Amino acid sequence: MTEKTTAYTPWQTPRADGPVRATVSLPGSKSMTARALVLAAAAQGHGSLVRPLQARDTNLMAAALRAMGVGVNTAQENLWLVRPEALTGPADVDCGLAGTVMRFVPPLAALATGPISFDGDPHARKRPMDALLKALTDLGVAIDDGGRAALPFTINGTGAVRGGELVVDASKTSQLVSGLLLAASRFERGLVLRHEGPPVPSAPHIAMTIAMMRAAGAAVDDSRPNIWEIEPGPLSGRAWEIEPDLSNAAPFLAAALVTGGEVTVTGWPHNTTQPGDALRGLLTQMGGTCVLDERGLTVTGTGHVRGIDADLSDVSELTPAIAALCALADAPSTLRGVAHIRGHETNRLAALAAELTAVGCGVEETEDGLRIAPRRLRAATFGTYADHRMAQAGAILGLVTDGVVLDDVSCTTKTLADFPGMWTRMLEDGS
Repeated sequence: MTEKTTAYTPWQTPRADGPVRATVSLPGSKSMTARALVLAAAAQGHGSLVRPLQARDTNLMAAALRAMGVGVNTAQENLWLVRPEALTGPADVDCGLAGTVMRFVPPLAALATGPISFDGDPHARKRPMDALLKALTDLGVAIDDGGRAALPFTINGTGAVRGGELVVDASKTSQLVSGLLLAASRFERGLVLRHEGPPVPSAPHIAMTIAMMRAAGAAVDDSRPNIWEIEPGPLSGRAWEIEPDLSNAAPFLAAALVTGGEVTVTGWPHNTTQPGDALRGLLTQMGGTCVLDERGLTVTGTGHVRGIDADLSDVSELTPAIAALCALADAPSTLRGVAHIRGHETNRLAALAAELTAVGCGVEETEDGLRIAPRRLRAATFGTYADHRMAQAGAILGLVTDGVVLDDVSCTTKTLADFPGMWTRMLEDGS
């Protein structure tokens, strides 16, 4: 694959004229859509996804599966159809900047016959892949990575993976565990996966993986801490009902807090494994009132945001939005447990420290998080680092700060096809 170039789209973030009062409907969960696609591709029998997320990451996942021979029909926006077929190469997989593609697809590609090559955006080549490539090598998979332990690399599949017992260190990303588990039912001996090392971050994402695997008929034993045992056996094709993406609700609900408004996100599930459900507790701690009823989740703010001391290890994707709220709070905040987000779409801790400082906030990067001291904010260009969560953080600041310009808003298409349009409509509806 050739080196990609990036076209940047600067965006003047709109300031709210008053309290934001709006109802927002979000597209489907990226995490659920990605897992459902992989499980459907590995199943026996046709599957479907109802109300999936149609955005860059999930389109890349669908394209990756198509490249390996799976029938994935995304012609209907709210109903994707998946027809499993024998996995074959040669094929080229574009990971973009999607951790789900670069970590969920290679274990499945190891089951293919023929070479499957992986590459992605320039920053994707910096994301940690050594643990996954070592895990697959330990399972007997032939991999050509030129000694880089990173993208680009090629999986040379033989049509089968023996499986068995495997020890990994998943302390950098829970996607390592999820990626291996999603394909493990197809391994000849299944998989007994053991994590050894510092705690695995984002545990709710692993819980989501296991729940969805069981729904597809997989036999999963997770009764022992840091050990997951998957029996070999077929998965069933089924219809997957995709929930709204709760993590993408963060900037919209934050608008209620910082403007003293009221925002409802429709369709919020009463029971979910999505980490974004933690927003209910976090936003309450920060001064909001959260009500979950038949309409969805409604957050009401007073215009005053409280500082917090929070461990975000299980919900690290919320860190940029919460950090933006902390920059607008009435007292200093400490965010902990997120050292691993240095290996996300960008080094999110360094990026947040730099950009919050640029708009006038006092920020100290710690070993595993940030200390944030609110100050009067000023106009600035807010760097997004090709990271959709960074862009969302800048948009939150721009609600109450004149002159905040995102250097690139196009990166938000990673998980929301039209974030600027949704954001503007929210303000037009009720500010």
